[in-house]
Amino acid sequence: MKGKMEKEENILGTEKIGKLIRKFSIPCIISLVVNSLYNIVDQIFIGQGVGYLGNGATNVVFPITIIGLAFALMFGDGASAYLSLKLGEKKKEEAAKGVGNGIALAIIVSLLFCIITLTFLPQLLNLFGCTDALREYATNYGRIIAIGLPFVMIGTTLNSIIRADGSPKFAMLSMVTGAVLNIILDPIFIFVFHMGVEGAAIATIFSQFITFLLNVLYLRRLKTITLNKETLKLKWPVSRRVSTLGISSFITQMTFVILISVENNLLGKYGVYTKYGSEIPITVVGIVMKVNQILSSIILGIAVGAQPIFGYNYGARKFDRVTKTLKIVLSLSVIISTIAFILFQTIPDKIISIFGSGDTNYMEFACLTFRIYLLLCICNGVQIPAGIFFQAIGKSSKSAILSLSRQILLLIPAMFILSSIFGLMGVLYAGPVADGIAFVLAAVLLVIEVKKLKKTNFVSEALITDTQANNQNKEHIVITISREYGSGGRYIGRLVANQLGINFYDKELIHKVAEKTGLSEEYIENNEQKRALSDNLNNGYYAGMNNADELYVQESNFIKDIAQKESCVIIGRCADFILKDRKDVTKVFIYNDIENKIKRATKYYGMNKEKAEKEIKQINKLRANHYKYYTEKEWSNHDNYDLCINSDALGVEKSAQLICDFVKEKELVVK
Repeated sequence: MKGKMEKEENILGTEKIGKLIRKFSIPCIISLVVNSLYNIVDQIFIGQGVGYLGNGATNVVFPITIIGLAFALMFGDGASAYLSLKLGEKKKEEAAKGVGNGIALAIIVSLLFCIITLTFLPQLLNLFGCTDALREYATNYGRIIAIGLPFVMIGTTLNSIIRADGSPKFAMLSMVTGAVLNIILDPIFIFVFHMGVEGAAIATIFSQFITFLLNVLYLRRLKTITLNKETLKLKWPVSRRVSTLGISSFITQMTFVILISVENNLLGKYGVYTKYGSEIPITVVGIVMKVNQILSSIILGIAVGAQPIFGYNYGARKFDRVTKTLKIVLSLSVIISTIAFILFQTIPDKIISIFGSGDTNYMEFACLTFRIYLLLCICNGVQIPAGIFFQAIGKSSKSAILSLSRQILLLIPAMFILSSIFGLMGVLYAGPVADGIAFVLAAVLLVIEVKKLKKTNFVSEALITDTQANNQNKEHIVITISREYGSGGRYIGRLVANQLGINFYDKELIHKVAEKTGLSEEYIENNEQKRALSDNLNNGYYAGMNNADELYVQESNFIKDIAQKESCVIIGRCADFILKDRKDVTKVFIYNDIENKIKRATKYYGMNKEKAEKEIKQINKLRANHYKYYTEKEWSNHDNYDLCINSDALGVEKSAQLICDFVKEKELVVK
C-alpha cells in the first residue's frame, strides 16, 4: 500500500497481471463450469440408463425450460434493478412494490406458461424439432418438466431478488443445493427405481422445488424491504418498468431458443434422407453443444475474471497493463481451446461414450460432429475474450456485435445456406464457418484497438475527441460520486464513465492541479484532503495559506471549469457541494457495511482484521471532517445526494449500471 489514501481498487493497477488473473478468474471458471455440468450430468445419466433416444428427447424439451428461464430472469433481474434504484432514491415503499410486482408477474406467467405447455405440448415439441421416434420420451419428460415450471421460474426470480437484497451467498447456496440434489437423485430415480426419462425429470423438478422453497423462506427475512399483500398487487407502471429493466436478460435467453429450434428442425429435415435418420443428429448435436459449453465456460471465466483488470487500467490510462492482460487472457484461452481441439479430434468416441452407447451409425455421426462442428473451436479462444474485452473498456457496440456474431448473425444463416447445398453435413459445416468468420472479425477489431493502445498519447487525444463526439448526441451530464473507503466507488465511477462515453476525473484531477500549481502529484495526493491548520508550503508558493485550503480552492476552480465545458464523472473532493447550483449534476453516494469493508481491505491489502478496521475508520473520518469543514454539512447524510447505493447489494458492475439508469430516468440523456 502506497499510503493511507490508496484505494482498494488500486490493486488492479499495481499487482502482477498473472496473479490478478488467477485471483479473479478461477472463481468465475468454477462457477460457470459447475453450472454447465449441472445440465451435462442429466445427459450422462439419461444416456447410460435410457439410451441416446432419451438424450434426444431432453434436447427437444430443453427450449421449453429456457423460455421459462427467460421470463423468470426478466422479472427477477428487472425487480432487482428496480429495488436498488428505488432504495437509492430513498423510496422504500416503491422498492417493495417493484419486488412484489416482479414476484406477482413470475407467479402469473409461470402458471400460464405451465398451462400452455401442458395444453400445447405436442405442438411445442414439433416446433422444436421432435421426431416420431423421440415423441414418447419427449412427451413423458416434457409433461413432468411443465408441471414443475412454476417452481423453476418463481425460484429463479426470487434468486435474483435475494442477491439484490444483499444476500448473494444465500442465493448461491440455494442454487448449489438444488444442483447437488439433482446429481444425487438422477441415478436413484433412473437406475434404482427404473423410471427412465420420467425419473430424470422428477429429480430435476424436485431439486428445483427445494431451491424454490429455500428462496420463499428467505422472503420472511428480507433486509431492505417488507412485502405484504398490497405490494403484490400489479400496478401497470411498476410492472412495465420491472419488465423493461429485465428485457436484456430475456432477449439473451430467447436467442438461444431460436438457435436450438432452427438447428433441431434442420437436423431432422435433412437427417431423414441419410442413414443416420433424424434422431441421431438431434441427439448428438445437442450433446456436442453442451460439451462445447464446458470449453466456452472456461474461456468465459478467464475473460470475465479479467474484466475489472481491463476496465480499471483502461480508465487509469495504463494501456501497457491493458495490452499485457489481453495477451495473457488470449494466450490462456487459446491454449485451453487447443487442448480441447486435440481431444475433440482424437478421442471423440471416448467423449460421446460417457453419454451412453449407440449403434454404429450413432458413433460414426458423433465422431463426425465433434470433428466437423468443432473443427475451429480454437477460434473461441479469441472471439469470446474479445467480446468481454470491449465490454470492459466501454466499447459496448463492438462487444454486442462480437457477442451476437457467432450464434445469431453467422451460425443460423450459415445453417440455412449450407444445409440447402450439402444437406445434413451442411448443418455441421456451419459450425466452423461461423467460428472462422467470428474469429476474423474479432481479430481485426482487436488488432485495431491494440494499435491504438500502444500509441498512448494518441489514444488520450482520441478518447477526448470520442467523448466530445458522443456528447454531441447527449445533454450535458455531470455525475459526482462520494464514497466510503472500501465501497469500490472509484471503480464504479470508471465503469459509469465508460458506459456513458464521458470523461472520468479522479487522479486525473490531481494531474491537472499539479500542472497549474507546480506542485508534485505525490504532494497533492498526500495533502489535498488534510486540513492541517499550521502547515504551510515550504517553498512559499502560497505563503500564509494552509495547504489543504489552497488545494481545495484550486480543485474547486478546476471542477467548476470541467463541469462547465464537458460531461464527466468526478470522484470525491466535495464536488457535489461545489456544483450544488448546477441543475445538470447527479450527486451519488456509495457505501457498504463495515464488515464488507473489512473483508475488502483484508482481501486486497493483506491486512489483518484489526488493522483493516482501524484504517477504514481513520480514512472515512478524514473524509467526513474534510467535507464538513468546507461544506458545513454531514458527509454521510443521504439528504445531500440524489442517489445512494449500497455497493454490496448489486456489486460494482450492476451498481454502475444502476447509476446510468438513474441518469437516464432524470432525462439527462437524450433518448
